Amino acid sequence: MDASIFVNIPTTDLERAKAFYTALGCDINPNFTDDNAACIVWSDTIYFMVLTREFLATFTDKPIADPRETLQVSLSFSRDSRQAVDAILELGLAAGGTEPREAQDYGFMYSRDLDDPDGNSLGFLYMDPVAAAEGPSASPSERAQA
Repeated sequence: MDASIFVNIPTTDLERAKAFYTALGCDINPNFTDDNAACIVWSDTIYFMVLTREFLATFTDKPIADPRETLQVSLSFSRDSRQAVDAILELGLAAGGTEPREAQDYGFMYSRDLDDPDGNSLGFLYMDPVAAAEGPSASPSERAQA
């Protein structure tokens, strides 16, 4: 089954959020962008709807979590190399994001976390293709350590 993913995340400053995500290389779909929301295009199948907190509140009876204080969800995106992980982190840091913890290097997988200016958590990772297909123990780096 083919499916698209739409992730709704809150912002306190829509223009700042749009600037941050475009700095990461994302596009904005103007057909679904207005004063309350911006459609951030990650790929042909992945979209963030960055919504003002007030507008997001109209979609639920639950309280909207403050992503600076509470982790609701952490989203991770694969990259083609460790260098690509580092490169997107540098773009995000330069655009006002923060790195909440040090890089994690598991041998078969390398990951770094990036919080957007609102505190929404993004992860970027590179996984050895052999490990992705066959499991971590199949990775050449894991076999070398055994």
